[in-house]
Amino acid sequence: MTYSSDTSTLEGLARSWGWVLFYGILTLILGIMVLVWPEASLATIAILFGLQLLVAGIFEIVAIFRHGESGGMRVLSAVLGVLSIIVGLWVLRNLLAAVGALAILLGIYWVVSGIIRTVDAVADSTTPARGWSIFGGVLSVIAGAVVFIWPGISLLTLIWVLGIWLIVWGIVIIVTSLSVRSSQKQVSDVGGVATA
Repeated sequence: MTYSSDTSTLEGLARSWGWVLFYGILTLILGIMVLVWPEASLATIAILFGLQLLVAGIFEIVAIFRHGESGGMRVLSAVLGVLSIIVGLWVLRNLLAAVGALAILLGIYWVVSGIIRTVDAVADSTTPARGWSIFGGVLSVIAGAVVFIWPGISLLTLIWVLGIWLIVWGIVIIVTSLSVRSSQKQVSDVGGVATA
């Protein structure tokens, strides 16, 4: 998602920074769980990841209406949100699908989301935790590329790639939420000084 430097946008984000932080922590915990229990069944991992994708898609779509994104990025964020929901629903509906099919869908999602997030962070110099956002986007593209380069990827390898991606993305979301909160506090402090 994109963030402008406009004060009202920042204040809107700051009001929901706790939800962003909560989502980041859940994503991080899910990634740790995937790496700690790699022997868990594909169905269990698919359920957890499918739910995470659904929440991510809903979060992305809601955010474009609340945080004043530009027209182009609003469309890209909407596409990303819809793609996330579709892949999440597919994963939940097809728990016993072949690992190859699941890997291809995840690869598409990772590449598309990584490109959108990287371009967004590079284009908008006011993005909170910009370096982390770029890093997370590039890592997402790499994770998707790994899946495409090795379409016959093993279940264990897919689980490790998924776990690492979730951990890094959870950290990016957490850092972004704290950065937004810190920026809003600075704006409030400056406003308080100006009106004193």
